[in-house]
Amino acid sequence: MRENRAPERLLGSQYLESHESYRIFKHVVDQRFETHWHDFFEMGFIMSGKGSHMVNGKPFPLGRGMVFLLSTADFHEIVPDEGETILLFNMIFRDAWVKPALAERLLQRGDPHVHTLQGDEFIRLETEFERIWEEAEERRFGNEWLIEGSVERVMVFLARKSLESGAGAGPWEPDDNIHPSVQKALVYLQHHFREPITLGTIAAYSGLSANYFSECFHKQTGVSFQEYVCEKRLQFASALLGSTRLAVTEICYAAGFNTIPHFEKTFKRKHGMSPREYRKQIGLEPGARR
Repeated sequence: MRENRAPERLLGSQYLESHESYRIFKHVVDQRFETHWHDFFEMGFIMSGKGSHMVNGKPFPLGRGMVFLLSTADFHEIVPDEGETILLFNMIFRDAWVKPALAERLLQRGDPHVHTLQGDEFIRLETEFERIWEEAEERRFGNEWLIEGSVERVMVFLARKSLESGAGAGPWEPDDNIHPSVQKALVYLQHHFREPITLGTIAAYSGLSANYFSECFHKQTGVSFQEYVCEKRLQFASALLGSTRLAVTEICYAAGFNTIPHFEKTFKRKHGMSPREYRKQIGLEPGARR
């Protein structure tokens, strides 16, 4: 990756027509797919090949049976092992296509949904992706309903896998004991924290007045709305600092901060060092290759 180059943000308008809700591809990857993110959901299933899948700065061994779901707040990179070619199903879809209750359950967790399946589980997911592919190719009556059903089954499967693995929500993430309006806000912020968003905007989205929302939010999460958003942005920035060679300026704006001084001051307050010092400490110098 070239220095000072921001991760590419792929737009739904590049891949989806205005009337389309989804699209599925069969990709062959034989070289590094550089760090990027998107303004749509992405779901993938690896059929063959080996490599490394970096999601939000965390490495996962990539191989046959890996299934993943990425939201608009995730970034990732796929690197095939030397001499390997990766074959995968890759499905993209708009967030409005996902039922709100299912999206809330899936998106409330802090970690990405990445699992590697074997045996019957592999066959089950392979069957669902093959069905999606066939229906998308044939485009017969009712195909979108059948595809939507398959996608929902895959997403429910992923939610169950996360529960079985004991991978709970991260700090300050929503749970069943939180006021529904606050939980709605938390799920939204989990995937829109990099965007400009005010207390008034999120309160209105949650159906509460700004003052009452602020009071409820702090009472039930232990932090203010502003502190929560700042923490999410810092987590995102830290992941970029540790997994890419992006310039600090690019990372600042990619994470949702408005100015470099504010970003550096906030980062140092949390980590006790500047973003550049943090990167140096973890051994990723600007000229290094990850």
